[in-house]
Amino acid sequence: MKIGNTKFEAGTITFALQYRALMPDQGVSLQVVGDVAGTETELLRFDCFDQRPHYHYAPDGKNERHDMDKTTAGNPVGWMLKQLRAKLPEMLKQAGFEEVANRLDCATVLAKLDQVEEAARYMALKQRRTVTHNRGDPVIEAGNIRFGLEFRELTGDRGMAIHVMSDVAGQEIELLAFDCFENGPHYHYGPRNQDVRLYWDKTLVPDPLCWTLEQFKTGKLPDMIARAGYPTIAAAMDKELVASKLEKEIEPKAMAIRAAHAR
Repeated sequence: MKIGNTKFEAGTITFALQYRALMPDQGVSLQVVGDVAGTETELLRFDCFDQRPHYHYAPDGKNERHDMDKTTAGNPVGWMLKQLRAKLPEMLKQAGFEEVANRLDCATVLAKLDQVEEAARYMALKQRRTVTHNRGDPVIEAGNIRFGLEFRELTGDRGMAIHVMSDVAGQEIELLAFDCFENGPHYHYGPRNQDVRLYWDKTLVPDPLCWTLEQFKTGKLPDMIARAGYPTIAAAMDKELVASKLEKEIEPKAMAIRAAHAR
């Protein structure tokens, strides 16, 4: 992986930061970089992602990978910094870079980590990838949630979209988005929050709109809203009302809009 552009020299090693927005994950990556036989080498890497945070020993070599357990570790950035302050020499040795570990200037490293922490936490807060969609027209109310329907025409893609929305602290927020496109169909958990973006396998799901409606009709919507980060909204859903709206309004209108744009 390329070395991050935000760098902090700390004697014989360098801390390099970058924000990585992948599919479906995102978060701050920190690389510990050093000179090995005259070559700039990635010694350790911490990928402090939202969904699957993990770290690597010798990513360019043996690439020993371990997951962070968010339940016990808490915030991945905070956990990473704790390990760097307490266990960096041991981790470098485990990665196979004992010579680098023995040449560490620990006082310099600790002082530099204060700057690293400030930059990493700023990135985690300010560089997050989110997306804001139109709310759709029509918008169908269903208790504490609402469904926005629209046919989206983009450069290189098109298709039916369903937006699941609710009010959070007095502001309408999109909880889920289903972009049932012709070429790159996908859906979002928490577009304005974590924006976990998953792409359908068109071989297994040839009609993403029908798949989406089936999830709603089989009761998956509360779990999906909870996964998006809104458990209280999920718990307050009126499931019978949603089921009625699906049958009488949402499904027939979504199908009619798609049919009107068929080509």
